[in-house]
Amino acid sequence: MTRSTEVDMRGRTALVTGGSRGIGAATALRLARDGADVAVTYAHGEEAAREVVRTIESTGRRGVALRADSGDAAEAAGAVERAAEALGGRLDVLVNNAGVGVLGPIETISFPDVDRVLAVNVRGVYVASRAAAGVMGRGGRIITIASCMTQRVPGPGGTLYAMSKSALIGLNKALARELGGRGITANVVHPGPIDTDMNPADGPMAEGQIGLTALGRFGSADEVASLVAYLAGEEAGYVTGAEFSVDGGHAA
Repeated sequence: MTRSTEVDMRGRTALVTGGSRGIGAATALRLARDGADVAVTYAHGEEAAREVVRTIESTGRRGVALRADSGDAAEAAGAVERAAEALGGRLDVLVNNAGVGVLGPIETISFPDVDRVLAVNVRGVYVASRAAAGVMGRGGRIITIASCMTQRVPGPGGTLYAMSKSALIGLNKALARELGGRGITANVVHPGPIDTDMNPADGPMAEGQIGLTALGRFGSADEVASLVAYLAGEEAGYVTGAEFSVDGGHAA
């Protein structure tokens, strides 16, 4: 893939949670191509995660695949510690990408579903960010993938998912305040309709989503990854506590 600009990530280390596919995989590969050593977590799909690692290694960088369920607090924290250890004893960048979604009328969503979504999408991000703060030095970056549904919920069925992703906005602002004095930044990225295995651009729900965008198309995982790469780099050192949309004008 040819890019007009690259972020210099040489000598830096990163962990991308949920990095075996979709936005997570694209982000891990982009950071590696820009020069970072990258660890990815996966809850399922070990072979997909190892394929991402093989591609990372083909760039000449170190890659690590770690099995970890972000819905388990001990595993979420442990993944950060294991990534730092595997990548030389420190972590420069955490990308909180792992997430799950359960959609449907509010009265049909079970309490176990509520617990699972909040455990992965909220508690898992909190725990991983807390662990990262313990191993990051000045110049550290925490980047959290939220959703365009925090800014605009275009129809029914999104109560649980929108709630879980909206919680990340408050967490991000508080992280920026708490960690700013240490030179660590925290930012949120809101993807819109993105062409992935979970939400393909030719899927049964695609037409309605495309109609909600200003650009009239799905975005690509690489387009999200390019913004994450910028936020992970040195040039974004004065950017913190902020939200960025990669949504084709979904919230316009």
